[in-house]
Amino acid sequence: MKEVSIVGLDLAKRVFQVHAAGSDGSVVLRRELSRGQLMPFFTELPECTVAMDACATAHYWAREIGKLVFSGNLDEIQRQSG
Repeated sequence: MKEVSIVGLDLAKRVFQVHAAGSDGSVVLRRELSRGQLMPFFTELPECTVAMDACATAHYWAREIGKLVFSGNLDEIQRQSG
């Protein structure tokens, strides 16, 4: 897989849309994920930026993704190496 630089996450109740882009802006992947697939997907990602909309469930998902050594705010969560 081409190196992922940024991941856009569209939050929903059942199905999440994930769009990953490389540092040059090219599309690396577009995927539809269920709730059960979301966290395993993020554990497989290299160091990258995750951006999500600030909706009702954004606080929950920011905390969950943050447990995977991500840091930042609701609009942009930066995964730190380490």
